Amino acid sequence: MTTPTATPPPAPRQLYESISATAADIAALLTSGADPATRIPRSTWSVGEAAAHLALANELMAELAAGIDRPYGDGTPESLAAANAESLAEFTERDPAVLAGAVVAQAQAFVTAATAATAAAERPGDLPLVTPMGPLDLDTLGSYLLTHMLGHGWDLARALRRPHMIDRQRVELCLPFLITAMPRVLDHRTVGRLSATYELRLRGGGPRFSAAFDEGALTVTEGAPPRRDCTIVTEPVTFLLIALGRCSPWGAMARGGILAWGRRPQLAPAFPGYFRAP
Repeated sequence: MTTPTATPPPAPRQLYESISATAADIAALLTSGADPATRIPRSTWSVGEAAAHLALANELMAELAAGIDRPYGDGTPESLAAANAESLAEFTERDPAVLAGAVVAQAQAFVTAATAATAAAERPGDLPLVTPMGPLDLDTLGSYLLTHMLGHGWDLARALRRPHMIDRQRVELCLPFLITAMPRVLDHRTVGRLSATYELRLRGGGPRFSAAFDEGALTVTEGAPPRRDCTIVTEPVTFLLIALGRCSPWGAMARGGILAWGRRPQLAPAFPGYFRAP
């Protein structure tokens, strides 16, 4: 008698499609006459350096998805910055067209490796992998890859004065990584011994999650908390840009991109400052 095998869970098609589409959008920016020497606003990198970093990071993610061990910093902003500088010094390609091809090819390599691993049940989506941001399951690693590309894709679009590729659907696909990463990028000096519970929402509906501080320790969970001190509702693109350190929360509040209420609404402005984007 043959024992039936379990059917592997379906691949997160929407996530993989968004990874491929975002890589293609970045490639379109880089192949539209981009000058690699153009400086990225509020960054020490040029367009060529940012594109090279994306190509290298996508390759790293693809190799992690394929089960290859690739140490890269320890998750702290300082270690990741050092690893980025070292990798860019060793990889000298700065031609936007060449790098555009690499960004797309490595994004597809990730999708191929992740799809194959899940279909073969070799590495289920919830099996942790060692990544630059600590242990992540395969699906959350894909969310990390998408988040990383969108952040640098935004930078490139601003530098080249072209439309960006961030939309609500892609922001929602970034949430699994952002929820996982929040406790890992907490700035304990800023948080101090805070005890408070935030409910975080995207404007227009969609997922909710809670960030509960207990004497400075943070627990982030999906869903609305049973009791909250402050509810923060953010326009989706603004939410991602603030999370990645690309947008000032004060400016977003002034433009109406953030709304807050609750028993302690005065807690809202400080919330983004509790984290240090790597």
